[in-house]
Amino acid sequence: MEFSKNILITGGAGFIGSHVIRLFVNKYPNYKIINFDKLTYAGNLSNLIDIENKSNYEFVKGDICSETEVRLVFEKHNISDVIHLAAESHVDRSIEGPMEFVLTNVLGTVNLMQIAKSLWKENNHVFHHVSTDEVFGSLGSEGLFMESTPYDPRSPYSASKASSDHFVRAFFHTYDFPVKMSNCSNNYGSHHFPEKLIPLVIHNIVNKIEIPVYGKGENIRDWLWVEDHARAIDKIFHNGKVGESYNVGGLNEWTNIDLVKYLCKILDAKLNRQDGESAQLIKFVKDRAGHDARYAIDASKLEKELGWKPSLKFEEGLEKTVDWYLLNQEWTEKITNGSYQQYYKKMYTN
Repeated sequence: MEFSKNILITGGAGFIGSHVIRLFVNKYPNYKIINFDKLTYAGNLSNLIDIENKSNYEFVKGDICSETEVRLVFEKHNISDVIHLAAESHVDRSIEGPMEFVLTNVLGTVNLMQIAKSLWKENNHVFHHVSTDEVFGSLGSEGLFMESTPYDPRSPYSASKASSDHFVRAFFHTYDFPVKMSNCSNNYGSHHFPEKLIPLVIHNIVNKIEIPVYGKGENIRDWLWVEDHARAIDKIFHNGKVGESYNVGGLNEWTNIDLVKYLCKILDAKLNRQDGESAQLIKFVKDRAGHDARYAIDASKLEKELGWKPSLKFEEGLEKTVDWYLLNQEWTEKITNGSYQQYYKKMYTN
């Protein structure tokens, strides 16, 4: 079968990437989707077991930092477009070891663009770079991040993503390279590696382990259901303007402590525990260095120009997420393989 597009999706075995791949493989049978992933600790091919035998899907193990491996996959598969999601993404890990974040998030992004630029000779290509709202820094009690908000990263992770964003824009302005960009708020949903807040809390409640909450738990985040994010990427990739960036947000804000307490309430009911029992597991720990106070996204540009908006209320999405983790506890245990508990003790026990 001849495909109309051969799309390289980097980081496709990860949390957000696997949802984007599943959407594109199922929605666009005339596209060939190539999943290019290094399979680090957070990459897991079992995330895609339901589509692994589809004729328009192929996995290629590779490192975006390797010029040889990237050029090979571009040439072998005649890559027409890129959706770039591969990244080191955990703030705590970036504080412990920032160099890996520089290598993957900055040099890997530039390597991808350099090779695409050398091979793409026409103007019918798209390089969609997926980034984070953390590049904007920290908000006070009011206001929202807009596409025009100045960058002010506060952690090695957000600094590495901000740098990659700047390189993407530089390639557009310098080389007329066909970029589209998006910056998203915190994602949640199924297949999320359990070092992140929501799956971590669910895992710890189920196993009656202390729930670490930084500081007083007053930091505020805007939460975006991962399947809504995948739909937004679909919209931007197909209909967004070249050279433009789009903010993707869930349009709801929660303090960390309120979110944790809400998860405790949901799970007390689902696990037939007494109301308030799981909340006793909460343990306030030393705040993270450079911990931003508040993130909140203005996604009105995406809604007005491309017709996207969240499909689920947060409470509904959270219920779906909890149900998935309860039904797939074996998935969590298998992918962590004991290393999760070591990481948890190292990062949160002070």
